[in-house]
Amino acid sequence: MNKTIIGILWIITAALTQAVAQDKEPEIGIAEHLGNTIPLDLTFYNENSDTVTLRSLINKPTILSFVYFDCPGLCSPLLSGIADVVSHTDMKLGKDYDIITISFNTQDTPEKAREKKQNFVQKIGTESRGSWKYLTGELHNIQAITEAVGFKYKPMGVDFSHPSAIIVVSPEGKITRYLYGLNYLPFDLKMAVIEAKRGEARPTITKVLDFCFAYDIEKKSYALQTTRIIGIVTILMIIAVATIIFFINRKSGKQA
Repeated sequence: MNKTIIGILWIITAALTQAVAQDKEPEIGIAEHLGNTIPLDLTFYNENSDTVTLRSLINKPTILSFVYFDCPGLCSPLLSGIADVVSHTDMKLGKDYDIITISFNTQDTPEKAREKKQNFVQKIGTESRGSWKYLTGELHNIQAITEAVGFKYKPMGVDFSHPSAIIVVSPEGKITRYLYGLNYLPFDLKMAVIEAKRGEARPTITKVLDFCFAYDIEKKSYALQTTRIIGIVTILMIIAVATIIFFINRKSGKQA
């Protein structure tokens, strides 16, 4: 009987391991690459049409965000959320950290970047606005940086399906934290910047949310994965029942 229970537990564990492994590289979403270093020699164009490298821009904890400027959905709320948390944190943009927003649409231009930037820097002080860079670039550089950070997007006609998150890197370009969603708490940002300054890469607690929710391409929003959650709950119940049976049999054997 005990061997049967152990066999069931082994099968369940293997199934869970396979399910987690399959979720590591979603077609659209975030595949966390904590601890990896981004390629710093990639070249882009800033909002003033200057050619820059990531190495020339990253010399302190830096927040990376990925958008495209004609996005009808998540991008504007994401940039608004970044501007909002910057205006409410006690850390100084330009002194304690920088921000780099990169367009993953090759059709976007420095002119569009400059226009988009003006829409979202109004919430932050004028002296800090130069520390939020808006970049555009060529396909091979865009693909290199998005693959390096695990940002998975997909063209859908003239638009793109993509996740919503910011990625924090250390002054050396090491990926130290992912923060998900459209709005961010000042405390979370402060802790992420402190960790990045130390070069500490830690797992993201909200990765659980990424497992429970998936991006709906048609609705362009996140939907609760009911089937996945029910499956996990069912597996946990089976494990609990199997464990109870195991200890009951063990106790009965000792009494006998």
